[in-house]
Amino acid sequence: MQSGTGHASRPTLGAAVIALAAAFLHLSALAATIQVTDIAGRTVTVKKGAERVILGEGRMIYSLALLDREDPFRRVVGWRDDLIKYDPDAWRKYEARFPEAREIASFGSPYSGDFSVEKAISLETDLVLMNLGNLFKAREAGILETLAKVEIPVLFVDFRQRPTQNTVPSILLMGRVLEREEQAQAFVDYYLQQMRVVYSRVANKPEEEKPVVFIERAAGYNPNQCCSTFGSANLGKLVEEAGGINWGSRYFSGFSGNVNPEKIFVDDPDVMILTGANWSEANPQTTAVLLGYEARPEHVQERMRALAGRRGFDQLQSVNDKRFFSVYHQFYNSPYHFVALQAFAKWFYPGDFEDVDPVANFRALHDSFLPVDYSGVFWAALN
Repeated sequence: MQSGTGHASRPTLGAAVIALAAAFLHLSALAATIQVTDIAGRTVTVKKGAERVILGEGRMIYSLALLDREDPFRRVVGWRDDLIKYDPDAWRKYEARFPEAREIASFGSPYSGDFSVEKAISLETDLVLMNLGNLFKAREAGILETLAKVEIPVLFVDFRQRPTQNTVPSILLMGRVLEREEQAQAFVDYYLQQMRVVYSRVANKPEEEKPVVFIERAAGYNPNQCCSTFGSANLGKLVEEAGGINWGSRYFSGFSGNVNPEKIFVDDPDVMILTGANWSEANPQTTAVLLGYEARPEHVQERMRALAGRRGFDQLQSVNDKRFFSVYHQFYNSPYHFVALQAFAKWFYPGDFEDVDPVANFRALHDSFLPVDYSGVFWAALN
């Protein structure tokens, strides 16, 4: 009986193998995930090297292309159609190189409640990337809670709200969870170098030398509406970082606001910058400057002259002094905004930045980091 009791206390070989296998699988599962803090300050556990990703906004491809240069769409299983609608030049550029992108599932906005969680589950989604500026909307719509219940992690990144603060951590975060750390760091090094080209030269500019700058957001998108501008955020922040005084920061504490054009005429800012992109397909009536990969200089000037000739605008000091400019609107949600910063600084202080060539630097970005080549027009001065 004693010998029988002794045998019963020992695990069988089969049980030991099973226990070891279970331990191995447990360790493998732990090794396959990574815990990170996103730009919203949320602690999230994500599959390391996520292979099946949904983009809350299609224009996130601008940043993903820096990491997956060989095929930016290879891990995208779903996205919103904003790139196709609001930046068709870029979409056609990428579509020509990666025609399989046409097959990506189109999702509704995750910020308005029409996002299909069922479809996300059916696509075996590893990760959903969302924009920090829509954190509140995502919570209100209940999408974060719903995705958490089905164990689909969400990460927030930001190239829009606080671009100069959040671009570097956003790219590094994406590189970490996608296992593209080397590519992320390479871009960050280039980005910081390009930003410092400006910072080092404007840091000590006295206030009385700084130009007052008005940015007209999406100028002419709706021909009968004027005007919207940025507060001390996004492109408004870039104005300040480039050594200018952002007009909108004086009046708006938030991201942006609407302005009566009469106020602009009274204040008569030193510099006017209009944002534009190819919105002609989303809104055929638009009179905006159609900047982007397919833009042509003569058409850009034609649109700029028309916007400068609007009633009251033709009397502005900035128009008469040829300090009237246009810039690609999509820089407002892109890690490429360092070239906009350089263009701004060159417009504000041409003597200080005579040796800086933003076009050459943007072309270099394409040559070194992106899967598509440079073409078109992304900013211009009124001739």
